[in-house]
Amino acid sequence: MMKNLNKIIVVLVVILTVIISCKKTAEEMSDLDKLRNNNNQKSYPVAKMDSAQAIQYITKQKIQELLDLSTLYSNGNKDTEIDSIIYAQMNGYFFDPDSAKLKPILGQLDSLKVKSAKVGNLEVAKKILGKDTLDLAKFEVEYFDRNNKSLGIFSKSAQYKLKLSPVQFKKEFKFYFENFDAPFPKDSTSSGVTR
Repeated sequence: MMKNLNKIIVVLVVILTVIISCKKTAEEMSDLDKLRNNNNQKSYPVAKMDSAQAIQYITKQKIQELLDLSTLYSNGNKDTEIDSIIYAQMNGYFFDPDSAKLKPILGQLDSLKVKSAKVGNLEVAKKILGKDTLDLAKFEVEYFDRNNKSLGIFSKSAQYKLKLSPVQFKKEFKFYFENFDAPFPKDSTSSGVTR
């Protein structure tokens, strides 16, 4: 009887150990995975982009990707080969790549010593400025430090562009930022006295 009880206890301990060791914990995506997956190469079929919700989702995704790369670059040495690759990838998110567009983003991340960022409360809108229609996004970003402690929530804005990128017999587009965290342009209607 005692032998059988000992065998049952040993078997239960072994089964419990196997279950505990097989249990996977939710891990945050590593920096290398972020780097490998964020390159703004993905295009989106026009047929699937009829709804504003889809555009809002993609805009939020692209903002998050750019901020992930920016925090990765900001936390690096900024002088290694991998840092130059990250910098080039960040520039690839802009329609007209220009380091001046990245300086404000990186400056804020450096000054606050940001380790990670999370995008929230995104709203997309169209604004007519003269003959141009601008695609704009307003959103909030919560920054976190090395200890994953919140540094605050900041209101931001971005102007983006959906550029047609035809693929054989399909209409697709690519997403680019025109400006990031720049003030929204004012309406073309001038203020003042009218007669």
